[in-house]
Amino acid sequence: MLKGKNYHIVIGILLLGAVFYFFSSARETKIANYPSSGTDIIAFGDSLIVGAGATYGNDFVSLLSKKIGQEIINSGASGDTTDDGLARLNELDRYRPRVVLVLFGGNDHLKKVPMEKTFENLGKIIQNIQSRGAIVMLLGVKGNLLGDKFEPEFKKIHKKYATAYVPDVLDGLFGNDKFMADAIHPNDAGNAIIAERIYPILAPLLK
Repeated sequence: MLKGKNYHIVIGILLLGAVFYFFSSARETKIANYPSSGTDIIAFGDSLIVGAGATYGNDFVSLLSKKIGQEIINSGASGDTTDDGLARLNELDRYRPRVVLVLFGGNDHLKKVPMEKTFENLGKIIQNIQSRGAIVMLLGVKGNLLGDKFEPEFKKIHKKYATAYVPDVLDGLFGNDKFMADAIHPNDAGNAIIAERIYPILAPLLK
């Protein structure tokens, strides 16, 4: 685990990069439904949302909740593909969504779902959430360990639906035992880095 000065340098670089991305993105496109009149912040996705690999309270959703001082409802389900996400959108019916963090795609890749189907499903998920008056924060993941075939598609869908967007949340973590609990799930240190990447994009949406 990174400690002391080196840890703070890494976090500082991540924060600067995220802030730069947020403001450059804001110039490019207006975020749909901002500001939202909803009340609930929800994380909707697969095992990365659940926090598989992290100890209790150290998953990135819990860490973000502490940083913003508001509960983030965890609506993650391990193993979910985008098809599964579509099938359980009714879980959101009990809430008044303000911001929904959406993280799917990794299991589609593992289960060899055609990429076109993955992003068609993601588009439907985003449209459904936006129809509820909520802001969508799209969280990207890699579609291949050797090359990121998903990144161009995430960028397209982010621009098409005017979502907030954080590219590949696992960037630089794969293959590094300091940050990964297993081959696909980050440990506490990895989750802390993911939270630091998301926070500067999420915080302005809550103002």
